[in-house]
Amino acid sequence: MAAKKKFSFVNIIFFAIFGVFTGVLWAYGSPIPLIPGAVHFRTFAFVTVTIAFLFGPVTGFFAGYIGTLVWSLLGGYFIAPHTLLADGITVGLSAALPALIMLKQKTLDEYMDHKKEFIGKSMFWSILFGCLMILTTSFSLAFFSGLSYWYCVIWIGIADVVPIALTPFVVVLLAPRLQKIQTIIPKV
Repeated sequence: MAAKKKFSFVNIIFFAIFGVFTGVLWAYGSPIPLIPGAVHFRTFAFVTVTIAFLFGPVTGFFAGYIGTLVWSLLGGYFIAPHTLLADGITVGLSAALPALIMLKQKTLDEYMDHKKEFIGKSMFWSILFGCLMILTTSFSLAFFSGLSYWYCVIWIGIADVVPIALTPFVVVLLAPRLQKIQTIIPKV
């Protein structure tokens, strides 16, 4: 039985680095507002799920949560209770859960020996949890902004699902290139 990994100062540094990196990408690399002041086309929505697969689900969660805070502040999309609770937490969970489920079955290295299996399963889990995030976040946004729930579902869905579908391809591209670094960067 493997020893349970603990949070360390290094982990917290990685959470912050990946979170800020994600937030800056979302704020400045996603220039198309879909609902001005609330939703933009999240070109790099796949980043947090990719981080979760490559660096561990907890790192992916915090990259999503911190990234949500950073992009909302930089882009002027911050809605206090919505961003801090529903949006931040559900984005973090939608990043962490696909990796958590899949990496309990096999290691990423084992999946890289069967890339088609990885692509199919990770796309399924990424889109499923992305859709659950959309439903939850839409409820919160509708509640706190006065917008229609289904209006939010449609626009947040357009903003996130298409880019999230890129996750397995980006992971397959980056995993072999990061294999040496993986022994240095801790997974939590």
